[in-house]
Formats: sequence, C-alpha cells, structure tokens
Amino acid sequence: MPRVWDIPVRDATRVRDARVAAEQAAALAGLDERRTAAAALVATELATNLLKHAEGGQVLIDVVDPPVLRDGREESRVVQIAAIDHGPGIRDVPAAVRDGFSTTRSLGAGLGTCRRLADDFGLHSTPGRGTVAVARVGSTPRTGAVPAGTTAAAWPDGGVAGRAVPPDGDPWTGPDDPVSRDEPGPGGAPRAASAPLAAMACGGLTGHAGAPGLAGRGASPTSRNDAAPTGSRGRPGTGAAPDPSPAERGGPAGHALREAPARAPRDPLARVRAGGVNIPYGGAEYSGDAWTCVRSGERVTLMLADGLGHGPEAARASSAAVAALHRWAHLSPAEALRHLHEALRGTRGAAVALAQLDLRAGLLKFAGIGNVGARLRADGSWRALLSRPGIVGVHRPTTLREEEARWAADRLLILHTDGLPSRWTPPDDSGAPAADPAVTAAVTIRDASSPARPVRDDTAVAVLTPTPPERP
Repeated sequence: MPRVWDIPVRDATRVRDARVAAEQAAALAGLDERRTAAAALVATELATNLLKHAEGGQVLIDVVDPPVLRDGREESRVVQIAAIDHGPGIRDVPAAVRDGFSTTRSLGAGLGTCRRLADDFGLHSTPGRGTVAVARVGSTPRTGAVPAGTTAAAWPDGGVAGRAVPPDGDPWTGPDDPVSRDEPGPGGAPRAASAPLAAMACGGLTGHAGAPGLAGRGASPTSRNDAAPTGSRGRPGTGAAPDPSPAERGGPAGHALREAPARAPRDPLARVRAGGVNIPYGGAEYSGDAWTCVRSGERVTLMLADGLGHGPEAARASSAAVAALHRWAHLSPAEALRHLHEALRGTRGAAVALAQLDLRAGLLKFAGIGNVGARLRADGSWRALLSRPGIVGVHRPTTLREEEARWAADRLLILHTDGLPSRWTPPDDSGAPAADPAVTAAVTIRDASSPARPVRDDTAVAVLTPTPPERP
C-alpha cells in the first residue's frame, strides 16, 4: 500500500520528524547508509527552511518510481521529499540555490546541499503565493547527466543551464559532502565525472519563468537563504562556472532554473517524464489514492487510482490497481481497464484513469472510470479528458470510449483525484517551459488549497510532461 509521510512543520520539533520519516522511506526503498544519510539531510534542510522563511509548511515523503522509465530493466525506487508552503516566496530563485549567502545569518548552504545530494531537485516559487521544492534520492547519485567539460549557459527562457563539469570530477563535491569524488564507483571502478545538478525547470506551471530581456514578476520582502553573495563569480577550486548575470537569470526576480542539458537520448521514450504527489487524508499512514507509470515497449502508461473512501481498505483497492497495471500495461487503456475491473473484485473498488502515450507515434490515448479528473494542455489551452461513470471492481460501464490526442513538445497532462476542489482549473501558461512533473503536481496541490483550507480527502496529482529539450 502507498505509505506516505505527511509532516506539518509548524515548530522545530517537526524537523526531527521529517528526518526520521526520510530514514524510514529510505529503508523501504532499499537505500544504503550513505544515501539514507543524504535523504535525511535533504529532509532536514527543507523542513528547516519552512520554519525560517515561510513560518511553516508541509513535508511529504514517499517512495516513488524514477521520472524516466527505461525499457528492459526494473528501475530502483527512489525517496521523494516535497516541501510545500504558502509563504512569501523567493525573489530570486537562481540565487537561492547557490551557497554562501543567508538572510538569517546561517551558513547559507541549505538549498545548495539539497541540490548537490539529490538525484533530482526542483524548485518553484511565486512571490506572495509560496514555494514548492521537490527532491528525489535514489540508491546511487545520478551520473552521466552532463558530458565532461560542459560549461554554464543561459537557456532561452532566462534560466541557468548549469555549472561547468571539469574532466577530473564532480564540481559539486566538497570535503564535507557525504558523497566524495575519491570514493570508488560501482564494482570498485573509479567514479566517472558526473554532474548531480539537481535544479530542474521552475515556473513551469504558473508561467513565472524568466524570458529574454524580461525581468521575472513580482518581488518578495525576503530571499530564501542559500543564495550567493552579490557579485560572486563562482567557488574557487570547484570548477563552478561564473554566476549568471541578471540578464541570464531573466532579471533580478527571475524564477526559472533549468537543468544542465544532456545529450539527446537514444531512446525516444526518454523524452517523457512522469511524477506525482500523494497526500493522505487527515495525516493518515496510508493514502487511498495511488499513481504509477509503467513502460511496455514503446508505450508509457500513467495511472491514477482513487480507492473508494479513504483509509487502509481504500489503499488496498488502489494498490491492487497498481499491481494489475504492471501485468496489463501492453494493452490499450480501455482493454487494461477491463482487466483491472476483474483484479479489483473483492475490494472496495476504485476510480481509475489511464493515459497511455505512444511517443514514437506521437499519440496519447485516455480512458477512465469514476471521478478522476484529467486535463491536457495543448496549443496553449486546456482540454478536459472525460471518464465514464462507475467504480472499477464494482460496476464497469458496458462500453469504454478512448479519447485520443496528438502529443508534442508543448503538451502537459495532469491527472487528479477528487481531493482537489471541484472548481480547480489549471492556469493559462502556454508559454512556460516544462517543469519537473512532481513539482508541477505539488504546485497544483498548493494552489488548490491553503493553510485554512487543507485538502478534503486523500489527494493525489500525477503529471506526464515532455523532458526539457536538449541543447542543439
């Protein structure tokens, strides 16, 4: 069943709770001692930042699949740590993830530490609305993301492409980091040059990414700690590239950060990513909602299941749907739903939505039963994908209709359970770059709720999005 740790961070005692939850999640994911320590440190830093800069917030910890699925092998699961707040936001996101400057007289290494230790790190902030940070920590640090010798560059959207990667090692590794460049890699071989650059696209949902010659919107009375001193030109001895100019950042209040571009993937399906956020109702141990993304050959299927009601029995129903999809992912959404209906007999049943992408054909197919929302952004506007009434495992409609849509680089698919308010609608942000899908999911939940109006049921949001385009 989908174990989710939901930690409301309102005082310093909950920071320890976040750390302990990260350690427990790491044990479930099978992380070794070093990566468990990395996950615990990331959770501690994000929870501490909530208190320092947002007067509290929420930390969600889950064990999830990696955002990009590979064919022919089973992927190791990763610990996902999401921090959500409704605070003042961050005025300058690119500065906030660099080390050395603090508005609270700390060492100014919090977000920079998260960025170094995580396999993926995404940050989104809107002045006056709050901040979302998502980190994923797997069994080994990410490697091979950037070819050796790649230098920093400005992306067209005004974000920072990344730091330089010297041929002899990882620019982010320091003597006090849990990951040492001198430590041998798998099998005892020397560790290859790597770039655990974890700053993913920011502003991808609400359209606050910087544009060429355009300063980012708004300002905040305070800047999150971990920003570099003004005028800093990189950290000596690390191979870090000079800090970007305000123009490169999209202006003094820029909100966009992009991951350093990798070489074009040989596998076309690596150009799509999936991610999600799951919140159990009332801080329960298990969520009745579950999402998964499964690859079968040239097809990637994203599923969101909402077990009837909430609590352990609802979680068993949604978990049964996840297990069944792994057996039937080679089928079309309508055919898979018929098999899921049989697999869920004897459970409470669930509302289930399936979105299947054939990236080689550039075609998205969708089918759903029950109250799971689906919104597809295409050509600058949002389109609702409709499910049929019923409960998978209890009552299935006689006929199932599949909706089809062309898939392209500007597409964005959001699936959500009925824990979101019924009046929720996605923003019109057709010009924004693709964000990390889990960040998009967390921002969706943040903007559909508030400290005074928390989620009203188990709530899950799953997102399918293209991978940011590679540099030519």
